[in-house]
Amino acid sequence: MKSFHSLMLPIAAVGVLMFPAMTWPASLEPIDNSGVQIQRQEQNGIAYLSGGIGEDEAKAIEQTTGYNLHMTFSIGSEGKYVPDVELVIQSTQGQSVLTLSQAGPLVYVQLPAGKYTVVATRHGEAKRDTTDVGKDNVRNLVFNWKGDE
Repeated sequence: MKSFHSLMLPIAAVGVLMFPAMTWPASLEPIDNSGVQIQRQEQNGIAYLSGGIGEDEAKAIEQTTGYNLHMTFSIGSEGKYVPDVELVIQSTQGQSVLTLSQAGPLVYVQLPAGKYTVVATRHGEAKRDTTDVGKDNVRNLVFNWKGDE
């Protein structure tokens, strides 16, 4: 029985070590940069990325670090990405810290730590969420509108 347990430990260790190598997230796949047209932008001292049209551009944004608020805009039950959202991020005092037109489908923002209200509007329909962001944690917000447009 002792030799059985001593054999199982190395086999279990090999299995655990192999598992992560077989489960790479899709976002780590190579990107064809010829189709990627995203650039870090800044407004009121707030850095952000907006884009994600096409698989390579979406992967490029998803692989980016340094942004503590990640937003996704989509429509329908299938979650089809949409790039035509009006976005306003407000501080708790109601001051707009970031306002974007034709944003998305992915928007990554680096905000100072604090509580914010996010209003995403598409074709006149506003979606609202409140979130706390910290310096070292990432908050994910998903805004989905019904419809097939």
